[in-house]
Amino acid sequence: MSEELEYTPEHEPASAAAIFGAGLEQARAYTTALIRDSDELGLLGPREMPRIWSRHVLNSAVVASLVPAGASVADVGSGAGLPGIPMAIAQPNAHFTLIEPMERRSNWLLQQVSELGLQNVTVKRARAEEVGETFDIVTARAVSALPKLLRMTVPLTKFGGQILALKGSKAADEIAEAQKLKAKLKISGFEIVQVGTEHLTDPTTVVRTTLV
Repeated sequence: MSEELEYTPEHEPASAAAIFGAGLEQARAYTTALIRDSDELGLLGPREMPRIWSRHVLNSAVVASLVPAGASVADVGSGAGLPGIPMAIAQPNAHFTLIEPMERRSNWLLQQVSELGLQNVTVKRARAEEVGETFDIVTARAVSALPKLLRMTVPLTKFGGQILALKGSKAADEIAEAQKLKAKLKISGFEIVQVGTEHLTDPTTVVRTTLV
């Protein structure tokens, strides 16, 4: 297989329409921008193009099923807007704050929010510890292992709020490592949730951490 063919972007799966509903055109425009700008801005590697929809866009969007209407959500280390932008498109009745410290990426996120007309999204160029406000839900994808991630995100989360960390097959191991932080960080419990089972061949694994 040639290199060009190997890195051909994935065609839109049929499940995209069911996941995004009225936001499908926004999702298409966002995915097109990801494909166009990833190499220049270092958003996603070329090897990710053949699975850009299934592994990245839809994998992120289905997590919106865990976000109730009216919730405030912070996406830490948003980078390419994953999972925040697909979630915001799929759940237009919640407000999402994309937190990204790198200037070129935060500028790109601002551009996408404007071009996509996402009225429910704010971009903050900052590190997590610099934000200075709290949210009902905090999300993170490919940021760090769970113990380190919790130290970063718990201060951003309201009492009784939740942290939704998109994880892989080692989710249970990461929870075991994080158990020692429960008392210190006032965590009431951990739960592994599979989302997107009705739409995705490989559902998204989320570690849901609930605060006291």
